[in-house]
Amino acid sequence: MGSSALSFGPFLYDPVTASLWREGSSVATGPRPAALLGLLLQAEGRVVTKADLMDRAWPGLAVEEGNLTVQIATLRRLLGTRPDGTEWIVTVPRVGYRLPRQDDAGMAAAAPQPPSVVVLPFVNLGGDTDQDYFADGVVTEIITALSRFRSFSVVSRNSAFVYKGRSIDVREVARELGVLYVLEGSIRREGAQVRINVQLVDGVSATNLWADHFEDGISHIFAFQDHITERVASIIEPAIEIAEIRRSRRDRPNSPAVYDLYLRALAAITDESIESNAVAYALLREALAMEPENALILSLAAWALEHRTTMGWPPLGEDDKAECLQLARRGLQHSGGDPRVMVHCGMALLQTGKDYEGGMAVLEAAAAANPNDLRVAACSGIGALHCGDIDDALERLHRAVRMGPRDPDARFSLTGIAMAEIFRGNYEAAISFASRSLALNAHFDPTYWMLIAAHAHLGNMEQARQFLRALEAIAPDVTLEGILAGQPAKNPQRFAPVLEGLARAGMRPRP
Repeated sequence: MGSSALSFGPFLYDPVTASLWREGSSVATGPRPAALLGLLLQAEGRVVTKADLMDRAWPGLAVEEGNLTVQIATLRRLLGTRPDGTEWIVTVPRVGYRLPRQDDAGMAAAAPQPPSVVVLPFVNLGGDTDQDYFADGVVTEIITALSRFRSFSVVSRNSAFVYKGRSIDVREVARELGVLYVLEGSIRREGAQVRINVQLVDGVSATNLWADHFEDGISHIFAFQDHITERVASIIEPAIEIAEIRRSRRDRPNSPAVYDLYLRALAAITDESIESNAVAYALLREALAMEPENALILSLAAWALEHRTTMGWPPLGEDDKAECLQLARRGLQHSGGDPRVMVHCGMALLQTGKDYEGGMAVLEAAAAANPNDLRVAACSGIGALHCGDIDDALERLHRAVRMGPRDPDARFSLTGIAMAEIFRGNYEAAISFASRSLALNAHFDPTYWMLIAAHAHLGNMEQARQFLRALEAIAPDVTLEGILAGQPAKNPQRFAPVLEGLARAGMRPRP
């Protein structure tokens, strides 16, 4: 039995050999039932359409749906029933089948899993069937864009479009497809204008998590479609992330599962305080003790330590820099091309390891893999700000802000823009962007660096010293030496105006 074997109830299924075992004894399934079972198990509780199942069991062949019904019946007979007398394989009317991860009859609950989302076909409110192609195209593009994210899974287009033209309850859809989140929308054309409304809904409670609308002229239809895709994709990931953190706190407040430890650590890191950063790192070490090769956990632990070295905060271990780089390299080794893992590790290489070529190569690869991830876009811009062309950095950072102007991760982009404006001597602009960042998060040290330096360069010494006192309240050990040590130095003169402004305001040079 291979290490990749999948278990459910008393059964073990080995996907390598397509073999089924019950309590140590082999179950003779035949190739087609085994192929169907494998696909149902891989779906992790989500529905699998009839078309996908037939493609798996009869690849490249056109067969009648009745053949699938016969093979599912054979598989059900081989599996028998659950302890409560119900079938292992659930029929989803008009859609397909699914094998739930757990039942209601006392089976041990599965460990918390990353969430899943379905993008339903948009409703055409105008009644013009010619607009169906556009609405369907937008949905397809959104599904493709969301599929780039590794923090959640997306139901296939085939499964989602089964619901086209049907009056549905999102809770029923979520239950049938085995998802937690449902993205739905509508399209209306009025003259030369097209308006699209989109909302993300909790599939359990049917509460609205996020909603927005987009409107533009029909002459720019494809640019409009691209804009919608970018905006929706960039907002959905953080919206689901926030919802998952809340769900973990509400439903599993003390769960030791790795996924919950990750969510708790992520919330602590986002707080940006010295104390919360230490809490996050402790949670991540606990998770790594359970899954030492989990790339996401490794990268987030590297990210936490990179923050400490960049900010000049008190260390957590004997050599935070060495540990940070070790975690980053291990994370990249197991990343499997995950853009979020790559960007965390890339920033660690660049900021903490001063590996400018290697760090930027990782950041560029992450940006190419998922250009709609806000954090990836922001970090790509920060990397370019330190190691590349300032105009290019500003273009990337401004795009990241447009993608999610109110998202907490916008603090990176806004503060990066403020830094670039200080490099160019545009101190009023720097204050404007840094002030927007401060409104999103009052604990982000670099935001205060920019406000202090910009006001000092303008001669607003009272304001500069007020922000310095506010910084010292959240980071008592801050010094010029500590900040300088945490900055990339590919071009040492680039960061000099920030340090000069901090010195003018009276920041201590060293401990």
